[in-house]
Amino acid sequence: MTAGPGRGTAGPPPGRGGRGPQGRGRGSAPGRDDKSGPGAARASGRQTGNPPRSPNPRTGKDRGSAARRTARGGTAVPPPRKAGAGGSGTGRTATRPPERGGTRPARPGGSGGRRPPPPRRPRVPFRRRDPIKRLNVGLLVLAFVLSLFAGRLVQLQTIESGKYTELAMKQRLQEITLPAVRGDITDADGNPLAMTVEARAIFADPFVIKPEKRAEIVNAISPILGLRPDAVLKSISKPRSRFEYLAHGVPPDKARLVTALKFLGIGTLPEYRRDYPNDSLAADVVGFVNRAGDGAAGLESAMNKQLAGRNGAQKVEISPDGQHIPMGEDQKRPSVPGRGLRLTLLRDLQFTAQRAIEAQVKASQARNGSVIVMDPRTGQILAMASSPGFDPNNYLRSPKSTWGNPIVQEAFEPGSTNKVITAAAAMERGGVRPDSVFEVPYSIKRLDRTFHDSHHHPTQRLTFAGVLATSSNVGTIKASETVSPDVLYQYLRAFGFGERTGIGLPAETAGQLSPPARWSGTDRYPISFGQTVSVNALQMASVYSTIANGGVRVAPQLIAGTIGEDKSFTAAPPPGQKRVISAETARQIRDMLEGVTSDEGTAVKAKIEGYRVAGKTGTAEIVNPACGCYGGGGFTASFAGFAPADDPQLVVQVVLQAPKRGSHYGGDVAAPVFKDVMTAALKTRKVPPTGSKAPTIKIHARD
Repeated sequence: MTAGPGRGTAGPPPGRGGRGPQGRGRGSAPGRDDKSGPGAARASGRQTGNPPRSPNPRTGKDRGSAARRTARGGTAVPPPRKAGAGGSGTGRTATRPPERGGTRPARPGGSGGRRPPPPRRPRVPFRRRDPIKRLNVGLLVLAFVLSLFAGRLVQLQTIESGKYTELAMKQRLQEITLPAVRGDITDADGNPLAMTVEARAIFADPFVIKPEKRAEIVNAISPILGLRPDAVLKSISKPRSRFEYLAHGVPPDKARLVTALKFLGIGTLPEYRRDYPNDSLAADVVGFVNRAGDGAAGLESAMNKQLAGRNGAQKVEISPDGQHIPMGEDQKRPSVPGRGLRLTLLRDLQFTAQRAIEAQVKASQARNGSVIVMDPRTGQILAMASSPGFDPNNYLRSPKSTWGNPIVQEAFEPGSTNKVITAAAAMERGGVRPDSVFEVPYSIKRLDRTFHDSHHHPTQRLTFAGVLATSSNVGTIKASETVSPDVLYQYLRAFGFGERTGIGLPAETAGQLSPPARWSGTDRYPISFGQTVSVNALQMASVYSTIANGGVRVAPQLIAGTIGEDKSFTAAPPPGQKRVISAETARQIRDMLEGVTSDEGTAVKAKIEGYRVAGKTGTAEIVNPACGCYGGGGFTASFAGFAPADDPQLVVQVVLQAPKRGSHYGGDVAAPVFKDVMTAALKTRKVPPTGSKAPTIKIHARD
């Protein structure tokens, strides 16, 4: 091939040893006439008639393309072709554009052409490794992972198995209380005053209750159970809890209404509730059981441990949806039933006494009132009623002040009912006889104090029997001066002042009786007629029981015995007995007390047709807490007596605190209640009239 005019042939692509016309190496390009270059070889091959190289059957490229590369990785030079038809040119050789990655030929006219791109790195052929090695590596990795799982399983099932077993059991195990059956409280004839009946406890499983169902549950069951909606919502909104009590003691019919709603997570458990079939009857004695199942007042509180028994427990497994797992863990400790109480009260007599005192409290507008019926020979309390009262079935509807028992919890100054103790001391230690005569003015001064009778009267000559019959304070002071303060104190203590009766009711007061060493110079005088000393109503009733029983004091008794689970009765120990005064002194005082209910006495309203009645009225001022004085505090009106007077079998004590309507004297306010209750008691006990004639009581001394 001939070169174009003024141009040489195109040189080979630069190798590592040299550069082309635009290269940066120092080696020069081969000459135009050099026959040994690659260009000459290509021309020679075409001119000598060598057959063309066949294309690569896989790539479709010329197999000789590798020969057009430089010996050390240079770019292949494309074969020249002639311009124009028939291979004739215009005097210059036309070249084909270089392949991708090749070197463009230098532009004519010098070295101002574009710099060729860098050479492409040769392709490294991929050779597959041995598959056995890859398999071994995979097996090693798998074995390592499995060993981790195996180690964790060993840790869970052997080393820490106990810990996780315990945690899992705690999640499923729930403890349910098995309530003991509370013992009944009955009257002396076995009539129930407090009993245990079947009930239901409503519970929730907050874990299974969905949040969106809480409002619906609260709105549905709160009205049925009478619960505050916020309290129910709080109980069921504990998602980590599996058991929450919502209500106790729910009657079965109400419980069925709750279960009929079919709320998931709400259920019932069998239990018991306390029922008081006679409503408010003897409520101040029996008391009540609160919503937690504990005795909170009366004997229910004082004897709670014996009545309640001992609760049992059962541990059961609960499934995640709140169902009992039948074949799961089941541990049971049975409950121990409580023992019942049989009281000395008579239900029908208790009803009569309670109705009578309620009527008088209402009529006189007294702050409260009480009545006690006792058998002086045994000390048994046959009735014990107070007003205002409450219904233990609905105790929250009544003021807390009515939950107690004022008969033992309220101390008061007994007033003239205390004069029988002064009489006993004066007769046994001071030489006073029923017919002893005393000069009794309206008032008397001792040291710096003046004492007077309740009614103004001229100076009278009264027998000691007349002093008691007319309830003269001045006459009693004169009789008390026949004994020393120490002797008077000893008799007060012997009759039970200053100590609790111990009948078993809670919060009993012992009253107030200071020893003589703490008495002021004038204390002995008001103490003789029942002031500056205080007692509870039962203590005062016990005083008159002692006189009625011939001078022998029998401790009051309210609990006759206990009842076992098999209904067997165990009698209580007999009450203690102690002689306080002689039988003769007791007889003389009984005769003098009959004069109180005579036409000349202060308690005509206590008379009972056909029966001989003895007793004593009491009217004592109440200390005004505003000033610490007696003025403006009101009065305590009382009457204590027994019948039949010649063979006493029943004692009745009546007390009304601060009556505001009508008279405030014991003979007017308390004596009528005594008459009604004593009449009913005599009929209940079938006590016939003795038929004997009452002795003539000499009130006034005659010259």
